[in-house]
Amino acid sequence: MRTSYDTIGVNYSDLRKPDSRIEMVIGRALGTAKTVLNVGAGTGSYEPTDRIVTAVEPSIEMIRQRSALAAPVIQGYAENLPFDDNSFDASMAILTVHHWADKEKGLKEMRRVTRGRVVILTFDPLHRGYWLADYIPELVKLDEAQMPSMTDYEEWLGPVEITPVPIPHDCTDGFLGAYWRRPAAYLDPKIRTAHSCFWAVDNVSTPLKKLARDLNSGAWAQRYSELLDLDEYDFGYRLVTTKY
Repeated sequence: MRTSYDTIGVNYSDLRKPDSRIEMVIGRALGTAKTVLNVGAGTGSYEPTDRIVTAVEPSIEMIRQRSALAAPVIQGYAENLPFDDNSFDASMAILTVHHWADKEKGLKEMRRVTRGRVVILTFDPLHRGYWLADYIPELVKLDEAQMPSMTDYEEWLGPVEITPVPIPHDCTDGFLGAYWRRPAAYLDPKIRTAHSCFWAVDNVSTPLKKLARDLNSGAWAQRYSELLDLDEYDFGYRLVTTKY
């Protein structure tokens, strides 16, 4: 099966550089685990280098972009992990669950093959306040359609701890919320290629023209002035960590 990231992921390794501050948050959540499974691993962002990591990724394009030094990777899907029960000390899935065909099955598979913690970086679809949705309101509907609710994780994984992950203003990982204080970045077609939502929303030319006008006129800076002096901000990204 050809996955969407065989198309979306063409420039992924260039645009999605792991941010060291987010990397620290994920590393702490993994605890003392020595063996880690990375599901929906992409090009290998946030895979810890001080542990034994096994990666699973469906897209051949993403696999091709993995560094020669990255963890060994198996082409496969979260919903059918080719491992025995309790094979890993911990498992992780970073900004990927919303792309899975069967999210419940994929997360239960992660729980099955993991002895200890399951760590998920995701987005709360009920969170409001990201200014980009003021220009492209379809993003809210897309999040609600794609993202599991925060209550789903406890239902599918067992007891979990959910913590906000504030995004630094100069975040090096170019996911959608990374440019919250650099709005002109959304006008760059190359940057948008690494955001799956821009492939899912029909036509963003009109709202992006409005954004460009507001940036040129100063209207954007006036409307969102409270953001301009902040070093980090909570735009709804969440770390979900099982309690065992």
